[in-house]
Amino acid sequence: MLSNQFVRFLLTGGFAAAVNIGSRYLLNFVMPFEYAVVIAYLCGMATAFVLAKLFVFTASGRSTGSEFTRFLIVNLFALGLTWVISVCLARFVFPVINFTWNADDIAHIIGVLAPAVTSFLGHRYYSFRRA
Repeated sequence: MLSNQFVRFLLTGGFAAAVNIGSRYLLNFVMPFEYAVVIAYLCGMATAFVLAKLFVFTASGRSTGSEFTRFLIVNLFALGLTWVISVCLARFVFPVINFTWNADDIAHIIGVLAPAVTSFLGHRYYSFRRA
């Protein structure tokens, strides 16, 4: 059974993922996919931090700056995972299997969803852990 906290994390993370994917779509008008994935991830990450702090995790006793720094560290791992999965699917896997229907969007969605569990654990036991 999923914990109430994990469900809240998934809901707020889902909203942040929508910000991520929506901003990547818009950024693609002015930059290549590979760069747009990174910038969009930062937009989604900022959204996720605010929502996680407000609705998911209890106060850690550390400053917001300290929590954000820890949040950023956890998300650097997640960004790497998101980028590798998104770009590998869009540029290598999908072309080989002739998958063309919204390939960049599907690749990016899969990439954004991939680090959900590891991010939750990282934020619970590191970013927002009580001081």
